[in-house]
This record gives sequence, structure tokens and C-alpha cells, in this order.
Amino acid sequence: MSDISIRKAGRTGRITLTRPKALNALTYEMCLAIDAALAEWAADDTVAMLVIDAEGEKAFCAGGDIAEMYATGTSGDFAYGRRFWRDEYRMNARLFEFPKPVASFLQGFTMGGGVGIGCHGSHRVVCESSRIAMPECGIGLIPDVGGSLLLARAPGRLGAYLGTTGTRMGPADALHAGFADHFVPAEAWPDLIADLERTGEATRIGAAATTPPAGGMAALQPEIDRLFAGETLSDILNALRAEDTAFSATTLAALLRNAPLAMACTLEIARRMGKTDGIRAALDLEYRFTWRAMEHGDFLEGIRAAIIDKDRAPRWRHGLAEVTPAMVDAMLRPLGKDALTFDREDTA
Repeated sequence: MSDISIRKAGRTGRITLTRPKALNALTYEMCLAIDAALAEWAADDTVAMLVIDAEGEKAFCAGGDIAEMYATGTSGDFAYGRRFWRDEYRMNARLFEFPKPVASFLQGFTMGGGVGIGCHGSHRVVCESSRIAMPECGIGLIPDVGGSLLLARAPGRLGAYLGTTGTRMGPADALHAGFADHFVPAEAWPDLIADLERTGEATRIGAAATTPPAGGMAALQPEIDRLFAGETLSDILNALRAEDTAFSATTLAALLRNAPLAMACTLEIARRMGKTDGIRAALDLEYRFTWRAMEHGDFLEGIRAAIIDKDRAPRWRHGLAEVTPAMVDAMLRPLGKDALTFDREDTA
């Protein structure tokens, strides 16, 4: 497959995303190929660890390839998008639960679906150019692909802030928030990966790690914790409006751009997710929203405004003051027979 290279190299299983001109955006076929490799390598004694990387300097993976979702969804066909999300989430779970070390090398943009590939491993490596984010609320979606679990485990109220605003994290911020484990300068990556292929020893990554350039998120943590202490979107908006600081103004502007229903559901998922909950619980909650996102949410409008027409003027279904708890509950209620399962025999 030209979009992805999957092979064994020395003691490693190697996955390289090879769509640099598309910022390595993840297609449905790429999801299935990764999932098949994970299933095979889990029981392969010749594979000591996984190494996941991507071609190009701009992005590890800037998200999912959502053009087909938009085309099918606007024609009234929601089945394709639901199948994409279902199989992508199954792959995310398999990666999170992989029984061997998984090293990912996250240069440039790692966003959305890229987080689902790059941020569930045991050894997540960032460099000077790394910019990690969960910007889904800007297109009417919630942080998914297991991102809600990462956000739930972030310190303090940082998860609520990152999930609703879509703020991009540099390398130090990603380490602070728990989206990365090691900073290794990009120039050292080729030799490090070659060393991993030769030895299969993931401990080599920690030995190569250095101190990243300073970030700003740790210093902002007390302010974030205070302003995002409320459980609901209205609570947070009121707290921000009561402040008169550069941070509160910038943060409020970000929230005013994003989809109100998606942000409210993001906060509710964070409330329901405990720090001890696992990946499957997170993906189950996320799938409840994404299964409904095209028909009852703002996903198609968000894609239209950001990707199709590029007018950056989405017309959300609800205003900030119009989202009710009942609307949030409706998006997150159990799916019954349509619930996400992790049985690969279910391929319909």
C-alpha cells in the first residue's frame, strides 16, 4: 500500500505513514492495515517491539482523511463513517493493549486520528517541531480515538481545557500533559531508530532523551485549574467572562469558535471518565457520540466550513446558551445493538 509501509526490520515491527503531501492523514485502508499488523505481531516472537513513524517534516499524522465521510454523510449515508470509526477505534484499542513496547516518533503535527496512532504507545517521542492537539470540537466532533482517556488522565483540569479549546502542545507541554514520554532531538532519530531495529531494546529511548525547550503549560496550570473547575460549559464560560486577563480572553475566543454541543459532550465524557478507566470505556463513550455525529450533531457542518468551503464560518445547530443536559445525554446514551464491540469477526 503506497500510503503506508508495514514491514519487519531487525527486531522490530515497523509502521511508517507515507502520505507526507497529505500530512499523513489516516485513511480507512490504513487503519485496517495497521490493525492487521498489530494482530500478527502480537504473537510473533521475532518482533520484540514496534516502531511507528512517518515521512515528511510537517506532520506525523494531522488527523483522519474525512473527505469520504463528508461525501457519504451529506448524501444521507451514515454507515461508512460509523464503520470507519468502529474499525479505527478497534485498532486504537489493540494498539493501546499491545503486549510489547511501542515507540512512536511524533514530528510536526500530531492531531486527532494521529493521536490515536501515536499517543497510545509505551514510548512516545517528541522533538523540536512536535505540535500535538485534539482539535475535534472545531469541526463539531469530540476528542476521540481514545483521546478522552488521555485527557482524563492529564493533570488537574488540563484535559477539559485541551479538549474544548483544541490548544496545540509543544514538546514540553505534551510531556506535561501526558501525551508524550521522551524528548529526543530530531537529528538523533535516524540513529536511534536504527539502534532499536538492531537491538529491540526500548530502554535505548530513555537513554537518548534530553530536556526539551521550555513550554508554557505547566506555568498556566493553576489558572487553567481555576477557570475550568466547573463541570459544565456554562460554568467555564462564566468563569472566563469574569476574568480580565490575556489568557482568559484568548481561551474564551477559542471556545466561541467551537461547536457548543461537542464541547458540552466533551466535558461530560471527561466527567464520566475516571483516571482509572481503560481505553475500551473511553472508546465506548466516544463511539456513542461519533455514531450520532453526522445525523444529530455538527460534524458535517464543521467539515464543510473547515475543509470543503473553507469559509471558517460554521453554522452550529445550537448557540452556547442553548445546549441542555438533555441534549448531551441524547448524544451519549447507550447505542444498544449498535454499541461498539471489539470483536473483529463483526465486519459488516
